[in-house]
Amino acid sequence: MSNRFSAGVASLFIAAAAVAIPGLTANAWAQELPGNDYPTVARADYVYACMAVNGQTRAILEKCSCSIDQIANILPYDQYEEAETLISVGLRGGENVAWTHAPEFQEKVKNLRRAQVEGELRCF
Repeated sequence: MSNRFSAGVASLFIAAAAVAIPGLTANAWAQELPGNDYPTVARADYVYACMAVNGQTRAILEKCSCSIDQIANILPYDQYEEAETLISVGLRGGENVAWTHAPEFQEKVKNLRRAQVEGELRCF
C-alpha cells in the first residue's frame, strides 16, 4: 500500500470517527475557527497582489501566504476590510474623498500598515 493511499485512509478514518462523536455538530467545528478568520478570497487577493509585486515563484508564494497569515493573527478581518476600503477610496483622490484623511480613519489604515510590516518582518 502506498503512503499516499495510507494517508488518505487514515484521514477518512479520523473524519469518520469525528462524525461519530456524540454531540459534536457542524456548529461545534465552526466555533473552533478563530474570530478573525479571513475569507479565502481575501487571502487569495492578498497573495495574488503580493506575488505581482514580489515575483511569481514558489518561494514568494510561501512568503506572501505567511504574510497574510501574520496579518490575520494581528488584525480582525472587519478591521482589515475597513482599512483596505479606506486605502482604495483614498487612492481616487479629489475633495470627495478628503474624509478618508480624518484622524480616526487614518488610525485604521496605520493599524493595517503595522500588521503588514509585522508580516514582512516575520516572513520575508
